[in-house]
Amino acid sequence: MLKRIGLLLLVLGIVLAVLTLTALNSGSIELDLAFFAGTYPVSIVLVATFIFGTVFGMLCMTAFVFRLIHERRTLRRALRLSESEVSSLRSLPLSDAD
Repeated sequence: MLKRIGLLLLVLGIVLAVLTLTALNSGSIELDLAFFAGTYPVSIVLVATFIFGTVFGMLCMTAFVFRLIHERRTLRRALRLSESEVSSLRSLPLSDAD
C-alpha cells in the first residue's frame, strides 16, 4: 500500500514538474540536427532530451545486467552442486566412530 502511494506521489510530482516546465518556458528553440531541422517549444525539447537520455542509459546498462544474470546462473549451479555434495557426504556412515 505504501509503495503505491509513493509511486502515485512520484507520478504526480513528475506531472507537476512537466506542467511547471511548460508554463515557465513558452519560448521556441530552433533545432538543426543532421537528419531533421525545425522550431520546437523548449518544454518539448527538454522532455524529449530526458526521454532519449533515459533510453540511452538503459541501453548502456544491458551489458552489465546480462553479465549479472550470467554470474547469478553460474553461482546457482555451483550452489546446487555443493548442496548435493554435502547431502551425499551426510548420508555416508561414520568410519571413525569408536
